[in-house]
Amino acid sequence: MKRIFDFCFAIVLLVLFLLPMLVISLLIVLESGFPVLFVQERIGKAGITFRMYKFRTMTVLKEAEKGRFDVGNASRVTVIGRFLRRSKLDELPQLLNVLKGDMSVVGPRPEVRQWVNAYPERWERVLKVKPGITDNASVYFRNEEQLLEQSDDPHKTYRDVILPKKLSFYEDYVSGHSFFKDFKIIFLTIKAVLFN
Repeated sequence: MKRIFDFCFAIVLLVLFLLPMLVISLLIVLESGFPVLFVQERIGKAGITFRMYKFRTMTVLKEAEKGRFDVGNASRVTVIGRFLRRSKLDELPQLLNVLKGDMSVVGPRPEVRQWVNAYPERWERVLKVKPGITDNASVYFRNEEQLLEQSDDPHKTYRDVILPKKLSFYEDYVSGHSFFKDFKIIFLTIKAVLFN
């Protein structure tokens, strides 16, 4: 049932956001050229690597495709990229990941290998389900980028403070997810994007 919901929900959103996505693509090209999408290897269910899609919000850095993660570094973020990140519209291409079956609409956010390796035992529990576009951790850490930018050591802050808290949210989700809880998370996500 979750897979059917994911597929139908993704189709509906892709149809609704087709025109905005085309406009976003054009703006990215006009500001900083191609590519429009940022594609990065992330770790999915059962530890299987997949390629996750986002609208590109930073200047091109080839190493990022393989999982380089410059936490707290906003120096490469483009003008349109700042808007996309604040509005979370950069996540829209992940609806394609949902259609492919790599991701669900709701589920623990997928990480790069670097951060999965930081807490392997906890991730082993989390990766029993498909990663998602949104979850309670996404709502709670709505302003994560600002927190990291203010840190003297963004990598340490992410590894030792933010990521363990995220994993607690993920573990709670895995131990007791349901359609009702998924709809609640979707509602809270929309509320956070529109009003925060």
